[in-house]
Amino acid sequence: MKTLRRAAIKLAAPVFWLLVWQGISLWVGRELLLPAPLTVFARLFALARGAAFWRTVGLSLLRVLGGVLCALGLGTVLAALTARWAVLRALLAPPLAAIKATPVASFIILALLWMGRELLPGFIAALIVLPVVWANVETGIRETDRGLLEVARVFRFSRIQVLKRLYIPAVLPYFVSACRSSLGMGWKAGIAAEVLTVPAVSIGKMLYESKLYLETVDLFAWTAAVICCSLLLEKLLLAALSRLRRAGEGAGADD
Repeated sequence: MKTLRRAAIKLAAPVFWLLVWQGISLWVGRELLLPAPLTVFARLFALARGAAFWRTVGLSLLRVLGGVLCALGLGTVLAALTARWAVLRALLAPPLAAIKATPVASFIILALLWMGRELLPGFIAALIVLPVVWANVETGIRETDRGLLEVARVFRFSRIQVLKRLYIPAVLPYFVSACRSSLGMGWKAGIAAEVLTVPAVSIGKMLYESKLYLETVDLFAWTAAVICCSLLLEKLLLAALSRLRRAGEGAGADD
């Protein structure tokens, strides 16, 4: 009964906001300003029937996910190094804090001077994600139980054993949190970079051209595609991380 109630609440919330959208659209009465949700989703389904739509979405995903994955790897390595050496942390903390505080648009404009528009969305996604991953993973490393580390030292655990039994279980929740935050941030930053740089085949280009030619329905449809991709990526990421956590727990139990 409780499960059905929770499912009903989850379903009722989006339905409510769709009805609000529909009501505002009827009140405005101009599709150019605010098209109705049914019109938008009908256009999205029409776009999705064409191969060009999936090619556009796929290339944007490749650009952004490539940048996010690079940032996850680099941020984890930097976190391990800065947690080990305080001098390195003192050197890297200011630029990473500056990256976190600087507006995305500023980075996009500056980076456009240095690299091609095809590479820039991935670079921007990586740049935005890097400080978040570094901060979370380093916190996880520093929060590892020092008492257990001392016990491991007394019993002469190997570095691999310490990594598998202590550091990975301690860091994994922080890494998962970083991944959840980073994926959404990186996706939005990458699409924003595409809008400003207009790569040849990209969601950003379609958004820009829809706005330029006042094709409001297409603008909303491509925005809906961005949202759907973001939600799908988060679900896939959580499923992959859940499997990774179970695998890590299984490996630790086997040891």
